[in-house]
Amino acid sequence: MATSRQATGQRGEEIAVRTLQEAGLSIVERNWRCPVGELDIVAEEIGPDYASGASDARWLVLVEVRTRSSTARGTARQAFTPRKQAKLREVAGHYLQEKGWRGPWRIDAVAVQLDRSGREVAVEHIRHAVTG
Repeated sequence: MATSRQATGQRGEEIAVRTLQEAGLSIVERNWRCPVGELDIVAEEIGPDYASGASDARWLVLVEVRTRSSTARGTARQAFTPRKQAKLREVAGHYLQEKGWRGPWRIDAVAVQLDRSGREVAVEHIRHAVTG
């Protein structure tokens, strides 16, 4: 069971990487771990920094990938729960501190829905998925 679940998660992450790259993001690292959790994907994107007014700032984008091959326990998007979002804020704090990041950053999510045979049904990139 765990092997099948791991394979589904790995497939979802590959789809998420492709989706992010197609959207213009550059992948910096994958599966970054710290004592409190993991970031599936760390990416960068050039875009406006609304706080400073800069038009071309380098954004750090911390990405959580949720993959489902069934809707029996909810969709991939529904798996992005408030509890998971709180954990991501905590992990993000560790990443930002360790890397000394001082620029703009955000937490995105990629929800990947597969059918039972592992074929892609839907992929949704949710920008600024976690706020506050």
